[in-house]
Amino acid sequence: MTDKARARKLADRIQVVVAETLQRRVKDPRLGFVTITDTRVTGDLREATIFYTVYGDETERQAAAAGLESAKGILRSTVGKETGVRHTPSLTFVADALPDNARNIDDLLDRARQIDAEVRTTATGKTYAGEADPYKVPASERDDEDE
Repeated sequence: MTDKARARKLADRIQVVVAETLQRRVKDPRLGFVTITDTRVTGDLREATIFYTVYGDETERQAAAAGLESAKGILRSTVGKETGVRHTPSLTFVADALPDNARNIDDLLDRARQIDAEVRTTATGKTYAGEADPYKVPASERDDEDE
């Protein structure tokens, strides 16, 4: 086992190398809108998981996944040359769920804003069922406490 700092540095380096290689060396049109978002390396530095996002619909995501699988060999050899580690980690590509989660959270926040607006319009012009301030102490009781 290596220390976590070394694994994190290697993961950061792999992320940069894979992104640059996809941009400059790999000429697959299916990989045009792929963005590498994160990379994680296991503690023994043998496996690297690379998270990516794709701009587009589901068919473009599937095409990008196939393109990444076909380019895995050249990407791994480039990572081995650029990082200089004894054992080049095997690469696994995982579609990042972060954009979908962010979109879901935005939808939920929009729904909460709509419900708040409905409550605000319903409450306009309404009065409290009891007194406006139920915790207000009557003046006669305040005088008794002062004495």
